[in-house]
Amino acid sequence: MKNTPVYVAALALLSLTACESKPEEVSSTAPDPMASQLANAAPVELPPAISSTATLRCGDNSLVFVDFFQGNKQVQLRTEKGGKATMLKAAAEGGPFEADGGYKLTGTPKSVNVTLPGKGSKTCHV
Repeated sequence: MKNTPVYVAALALLSLTACESKPEEVSSTAPDPMASQLANAAPVELPPAISSTATLRCGDNSLVFVDFFQGNKQVQLRTEKGGKATMLKAAAEGGPFEADGGYKLTGTPKSVNVTLPGKGSKTCHV
């Protein structure tokens, strides 16, 4: 009599181990409606990183702030330290950087020749 509960428990466990069905997986997330579009999408190309940043003083004692990007096909130009940046792009590596409105820049992080709209051309050095 004393061993009856042990036998009943062993029998119950034995009957449970005989089941080999997998449990149903329940998820509260809906399937991604864009999954097929994302799987077929073209690879994403990251923008280039900044290779160097320069603050240059021009002949008229003004400053320009230039960020040179890797690949030598674009620069970011500011005429004030916290001012609005203008992105200038070159058609080919080593060519002049240009943007709409009359912006043009040639040179290196040590010395540039920059043309600003309404201000003409000036040479700036580190």
